[in-house]
Amino acid sequence: MQSQYTWKNGAESIQQHSIAKHRILESYLAAYFQTLVGRQPRDEFKLTLVDGFAGGGLYFHQDTRQAVLGSPFIFLNAEREAEFLINQDRTKPVRLDISHFFVEAKRDAFLHLDHTLRKEGYGDRIGQTIQMRHAKFEDEAASIIEFIKKKSPRNGRSIFALDQFGYNAVPTSLIKKILHTLPGAEIILTFAVDSLLNYANEKVFANGLKRIEIPDILKGRPIKEIKESERDWRLLIQSTLYSALVAQCGAKHYTPFFVRNTSGHGDYWLIHLSQHHRARDVMTDVHWKNQNYFIHYGGAGLNMFNMLGYDPTFDTKHSGQSELGFEFDPLARKASIAALMDQIPNIIYAHEEGLSYGVLYATTCNDSPASGEIYQDALEQLIMQNVIEVISDSGGKKKAARQIKTSDQIVAPAQRRLFA
Repeated sequence: MQSQYTWKNGAESIQQHSIAKHRILESYLAAYFQTLVGRQPRDEFKLTLVDGFAGGGLYFHQDTRQAVLGSPFIFLNAEREAEFLINQDRTKPVRLDISHFFVEAKRDAFLHLDHTLRKEGYGDRIGQTIQMRHAKFEDEAASIIEFIKKKSPRNGRSIFALDQFGYNAVPTSLIKKILHTLPGAEIILTFAVDSLLNYANEKVFANGLKRIEIPDILKGRPIKEIKESERDWRLLIQSTLYSALVAQCGAKHYTPFFVRNTSGHGDYWLIHLSQHHRARDVMTDVHWKNQNYFIHYGGAGLNMFNMLGYDPTFDTKHSGQSELGFEFDPLARKASIAALMDQIPNIIYAHEEGLSYGVLYATTCNDSPASGEIYQDALEQLIMQNVIEVISDSGGKKKAARQIKTSDQIVAPAQRRLFA
């Protein structure tokens, strides 16, 4: 599938849904640096940022005609802002050792990005902390992985932005290789689900799945039969496809974001993949803190098809939206707490010795829109109602939400355990 962007004639037009996608990346990078570095005492912080489909670096807004810098500059600006914020009031500054890889297969886009980087004052960093690659990401991935392993041998700390146009430029085996080779890697993947579904005849669908190495998710059922027999056949296929996609990628934790594109190119997913629930919690927290941009199509609690979304139809002022499903607002927060209060006790009571908070969150968070803070708030109310107890390593009982740590054990109250 070919991108509508060429950069043959200079900057390309960008639409509001893509700017919302950039907002996600900006917000996440800010939260990422604050979480991993923050006020922690350290001399150095090493990180590699990879833009696998970097584009030409410069757009103009289709409505306002204002210049909009692309994703490579979101990475570079995040580095500069993090260095300033992290080192405020420190007697000894933290040195940020950040390497950037900008990969772009199209010649005109690559040349335009190179020109824009130099124009914006980054020319002296090209070939040093900025590595340019005129190639397909799939062909450059192995050398980039090796670079990261040498730079950060203990954890391979890195973020990959894989904003493919379509759905088949990044095989799931490659994503799995990144996550398993680099335990500290995180991936933000674009997947144009409608590009697959809109032309969903048997051959196209089967070839599309084969290209990204996903097995037959329809279990032999013809697509024609599914369309005729299932009232919401798109949702059925999407939910099955999403489950298979994250499973094949080998990520322990994931957060999907749903973006509606009104320009005719179809809806797509933006999926955050990682091996650590802490990283997943940071992304979920971004959703709640940017509630005007994030929508969730599932329920408030656990065990649902968790899809988040942005629809520019309801963002005519480019400032937010309020007419899609479950929103990340105070009412949604209240609903999430109530749902967790109803569901968590059943999980805890099913384990005679209870569960640690860390295990509870890590094993259920993928199926909930709730952040760690919302889990803690639900637990606090359950404690107040004597539905559960939270016991620290030293044997003391926790009462306040923010005092709950990952190692604390959540158990049925003593009276219930006595008569169980």
